[in-house]
Amino acid sequence: MATLLPPPKRPKLYHGVAEPEPEPLKKSPNIVVQFVNEHDGTPIAPAVNLPANVAREGLEALVNQLRTKDDDEHVPFGFYVALPETATKPNAPTRIVISKSIEVDVLAHASHAFSEEDVLVVRCAPQSVFKVRPATRCSATLSGHSSPILCTSFSPTGNLLATGSGDTHVRLWDLFTETPSHTLIGHSGWVLCVEWDPLERKLSSGGHDGHIRLWDPKTGKPLGDAMKGHSKWVTSLAWEPIHLNSSAPRLASSSKDGTVRVWSTATRKLEYALGGHTASVNVVKWGGGGLNGHGVLYTASSDRTVRVWDARGGKQLHILKDHAHWVTTLALNTDFVLRTGPFDHTGKRPSSDEEAQALALKRYTALVSRTPELLISEPGGGKTKPLTRLTGHQRQVSHVAFSPDGRWAASAGWDSAVRLWDCSGAGQLGKFVATLRGHVGPVYRLAWSADSRMLVSASKDATIWDLKTYKIKSDLPGHTDEVYCVDFVADKVVSGGRDRTVKM
Repeated sequence: MATLLPPPKRPKLYHGVAEPEPEPLKKSPNIVVQFVNEHDGTPIAPAVNLPANVAREGLEALVNQLRTKDDDEHVPFGFYVALPETATKPNAPTRIVISKSIEVDVLAHASHAFSEEDVLVVRCAPQSVFKVRPATRCSATLSGHSSPILCTSFSPTGNLLATGSGDTHVRLWDLFTETPSHTLIGHSGWVLCVEWDPLERKLSSGGHDGHIRLWDPKTGKPLGDAMKGHSKWVTSLAWEPIHLNSSAPRLASSSKDGTVRVWSTATRKLEYALGGHTASVNVVKWGGGGLNGHGVLYTASSDRTVRVWDARGGKQLHILKDHAHWVTTLALNTDFVLRTGPFDHTGKRPSSDEEAQALALKRYTALVSRTPELLISEPGGGKTKPLTRLTGHQRQVSHVAFSPDGRWAASAGWDSAVRLWDCSGAGQLGKFVATLRGHVGPVYRLAWSADSRMLVSASKDATIWDLKTYKIKSDLPGHTDEVYCVDFVADKVVSGGRDRTVKM
């Protein structure tokens, strides 16, 4: 009896159209690559022959294998190829940054300066030239506040700490002696946010009384009267980046009253108010890019929108409407660079405002040359649709934070989990990496170490995570109640919460 063959499968139809033929895989050429040190041009290893379509992450893993260092620490690298003088144009970039692969970024470059036969000299720039020691024990317990501590912030140099509390006071702490420095008295309601001027000359605070106050951190005295204008409490503050304005950076404040106000800190007068939101504005961020590099303001509101504004005059640029619920947190991949301005791990202080502005601009440009300024719900250079959606949390997200190098994003949720996402731009942007589990209650806040190797999260305790293994590196017990705020500078972690104490 003859064997009957099964009938052929019915072809899939997509809206009545047959499935398109799969594109044949494009063969990638092999090229010879010489990896050299960015600073002195010395070869890291002999030249290697590899496929041109190896992703940037693959190049990073290869360079870490080829290095002759004794330590086993993985060092993140940035890669670029210098354009020959004959291929450069006036006022055009003189290097090609490898963000995806050599084939996409170098061989397919518009200059056509390189071919498969060339020996490509790829310069390797270490993205984390220092290593932060993990915090393992509590070195100080600082008492003084008489109500729960609601916000905390290290100064850009890491020498001072500011904390705001429900007792209406802001307190300054000296991190060298781990003792109280000043008590700043002036608010008549809870202090909900504190932010440092990126040059550490002023401290701003916003409270439940709807007032914004400026303080001199050296003397602990207020700089003039409170800046009044909001009819409800202040939800967040953001300083103008130093690379845009080093002499008298402006301050933006958002409020429950649905407005954002931009203040001149030199005169303490209102410059303009942004009034497009129809509900509470929960977060304001001051970005360093924008039209012609004049800065841009991002605002997130309970009306389910994120709005983008030109920082020069307050003109609205975009409305991002893809959220289905309140938008309570925003994060920029440039947050760390904008917050610390001209100060880096070397500890050098600029001698003038012009030098500070130049150093801050150099740090900002170095970061955005690898990946453009990204927002979680990113406007994408004029596009008002999200580039990607980061889904996975089972309950609402309480905080999002980018790593200092801009390559990772971490999100904390009320589902007791911290999730890690790859935002380096290689491959799928916002790709899920790992879930960090260990907390038993909601996770309220996150903070990164300056070398992007560790993450600290605040819940009913403070926990440091090792991002090499995605496991708990240190559990920081000591608080007798929930931890509401946390910050990380150098090798110090500070936390504060409902038990009214600050722990370092």
